Amino acid sequence: MSDVPFGFGPSDRDPERREPGPGGNPAGDPFGLGALFGGIAGGGSPEDVMGKMPLFAELQKLMNWSGGPVNWDLARQGAISQLAAGHQPSSDAERTAVAESLRLADLWLDQVTELPSGIDRTAAWSRVEWVEKTLPAWGALIDPLAEKVVAAMTSALPQEAAMAFGPVAGIMGRMGGLMFGAQVGQALGKLADEVVTSTDVGLPLAPAGVGVLVPQNVAAFAAGLDRPADEVRLFLALREAASQRLFAHVPWLRQQLQDAVHAYARGITIDREAIERGLTEAMSGMEGGIDPSNPESIQQLLGSGVLEPEETPEQHMALRRLETLLALVEGWVDTVVAEAAKDRLPGHSALAETMRRRRASGGPAEQTFATLVGLELRPRRLRDAATVWGAMTQQHGSDARDGLWSHPDLLPTSDDLDEPLDFVARQGLDDELAALTADDAEKKPDDDEGGEREG
Repeated sequence: MSDVPFGFGPSDRDPERREPGPGGNPAGDPFGLGALFGGIAGGGSPEDVMGKMPLFAELQKLMNWSGGPVNWDLARQGAISQLAAGHQPSSDAERTAVAESLRLADLWLDQVTELPSGIDRTAAWSRVEWVEKTLPAWGALIDPLAEKVVAAMTSALPQEAAMAFGPVAGIMGRMGGLMFGAQVGQALGKLADEVVTSTDVGLPLAPAGVGVLVPQNVAAFAAGLDRPADEVRLFLALREAASQRLFAHVPWLRQQLQDAVHAYARGITIDREAIERGLTEAMSGMEGGIDPSNPESIQQLLGSGVLEPEETPEQHMALRRLETLLALVEGWVDTVVAEAAKDRLPGHSALAETMRRRRASGGPAEQTFATLVGLELRPRRLRDAATVWGAMTQQHGSDARDGLWSHPDLLPTSDDLDEPLDFVARQGLDDELAALTADDAEKKPDDDEGGEREG
C-alpha cells in the first residue's frame, strides 16, 4: 500500500521513513490533524475540498451526524465510491470454489491442531461487500481513538488561548466526525483493494463464524506467482481457517487486541504549557493572527505542530503489548498452516515466502496498525513468534503449543520473544515440575495412611 490509509497519521518512530508532507511539514503528523482538516490543512480552500468530494454536496446533513466521533455513513460512501471503477461482484463459481477451499482447509487443520473449526458459514465477498460487512468491527476499533483525539485537541487549549482560538476549537468538534469519516472511508477503500481474507489485518472483521475470501484480490495475489489458482486459493483458505479457529476458541484474544489499541487512545495527552508557548509563537508569526473565516490561518496553525500529542510510557507499553500479540497470532497461523500443508500443497514454501515479502513491504495488517496507532510491526518479532510455536510443536507437541492460548499469562511476553528458545525450554521444566508435584500429591495419602496404621 503506497499511501497512508488512516487519517490518524503514519508512525514517525523511524526517522528514515519520515518524508516531507504538504508545505514541507513532516508526514509523521501522529494523529492526522492535517488529514482531519482535509484540503484546508493541505493548503486548499473549503470550496476546493467540496469540489473534489461530491459527497459534501449534502454538507448540512453530514454536519448533523450524531452517531459518534466518526461519520460512518460518509466512510462507507467514500470507500464504495473509491472502489466503483474496479469492482467485480463475486460469481456463483467463485463462491463454490471458496466454500470448497475453506472446507478442505478445515479438514487439513483438524490433523494439526486440537482447536476445532471456527467456521460455520463461508463467503466470497466482493471488495464492496468487504467494506460494508466489516464496518461494525472497524467502528468498535476506531471510534474510541477518534473520540479521544478530538477531545484531547480541544480540551488541552489553555484558557487564554481558548478565547482567541475558540471558534477553531468549535470547528474541530463539529468537523471531527466528518473528516474522520472521509479519511476512514479512503482507508477502507485502499484496504479493500488488497485484503484477501477477513483476517488479513490481524483481527477478525467478519461476523462470528464466517470464513471469507475475496476472490478478486485472491486472483491479484496469485498473479505472477506461477502457481495454480486453486493452490493459491487453498493456501489463503488455510490461513483464514487457522485464524478463525484461534479467534473463535480463544475468547479473550480479540478483546486483548482491542484493549491494547484503546489503552493507547486513553493515554493520548497534550502538553498544555507547550501548546500555550507554541500558540504564542505561532500566532505571533502569523499576519493578522487566527481568523476562523480564513482557512490559510488555520492551515498555518495546524502546520506549526503545536497540537501534536505526546506519547507516554503507558502508550509505549500498550504498543509493545499489541505488537507482541499480533506477532504471536501471525506466528501461530504460519506454523499450523505450514504443518497442515507441508505434505499436501506443493507450492507452500513459495507461497509462504510471498506472504513474508508482502508483510515486509507493508501488507494490510502492517499498514493498518502503523497508521492507526503508529505501530511499525518488526519482522524480527514475527520470526521470533514463529520460532516459539515451531519449537513448541517439535519439543512438546501441538497440544502443549495450543495450550498456551488457554490464558493470556501463559503466552510469551515481548522479553520472551528476545530469547524464544529459552522460553520453550522453560515450558519443559514447568511440565516436569507439574509432574513431580502430581506424583507427590498421589503419594501423600498413602504415607499418611501408613503412619496411622503404625500408630
